[in-house]
Amino acid sequence: MTRRSPIRLAAAALVAGLSLVLSGCFVSPGKFDSALLLGQDGEFTFTYDGEIFFLGLSGLSRMGAAAETFEPDCSPDECSEQEIAEQRAEWEANAGQRAAQAKQQAEQMSAMMGGIDPSDPEAAQELAQLLTRQKGWERVVPKGDGVFEVSYSISGTMDHDFLFPMIEGFPTTSPFVQFILRDGDVVRINAPAFAAQNDDNPMAAMMGGMGAMAGLAALGEENGSNEAPQMPALPQIEGTFSIVTKGGMKILANNTDEGANPTPTGEVLMWDISPRTKAAPTALVDLTP
Repeated sequence: MTRRSPIRLAAAALVAGLSLVLSGCFVSPGKFDSALLLGQDGEFTFTYDGEIFFLGLSGLSRMGAAAETFEPDCSPDECSEQEIAEQRAEWEANAGQRAAQAKQQAEQMSAMMGGIDPSDPEAAQELAQLLTRQKGWERVVPKGDGVFEVSYSISGTMDHDFLFPMIEGFPTTSPFVQFILRDGDVVRINAPAFAAQNDDNPMAAMMGGMGAMAGLAALGEENGSNEAPQMPALPQIEGTFSIVTKGGMKILANNTDEGANPTPTGEVLMWDISPRTKAAPTALVDLTP
């Protein structure tokens, strides 16, 4: 019986998990500063300055291509030439099925990215143009490997729910920041994507798998093995999120470390976000003056 190496098993598991993550076309923050200002008469201003990471445009999305090169499930010391030949024949026999699956996944990904083909060399610039056509996206600069430097600012009145980011043609993924209005002029504010270790953040499980894979890759290098694929660098979440109130609003609940601090015109809540952040920022605010 052939025995798969732990590195090859981990690589296979990562690629399988990656296909599930990519199917959600996940978007996550990198380094950033973000703020929600709640003004009088139901006015608000939301800003986000910093990095946004689109997983579908990163090197991770291309790791599955490595599976298109035949590799036996065991080393020559563990398998006979006949066993390796049989594995190769089976792999070649499934080539058509793999090609059909790859085509289907590419079409699905393009549909989930507003018609943008992630394999197109111009995909990042096309996405930047799509974003800048939308209100609020004042600056969008591709930095490579799925990372964009953005400046976003939008103002309005709190007569409807809100979430960021909302991208034309994209499915609604785990929002960075959202507020939900309740009866009685009360608003619930959540920032699910600002908690890297929160189970509600779908990127958390992916990052955990990446960490395990990186450890196995390092182990393989120590043992002189080149089995593990090179792990692309991913932006780490790091930043601040603040909620600023004006005009006598009352903060009913929040999960900051220190609570609300007074300002000349109201109060401010502040969260420092890092890869170790477990609890997503949340607050409940009474908008009544």
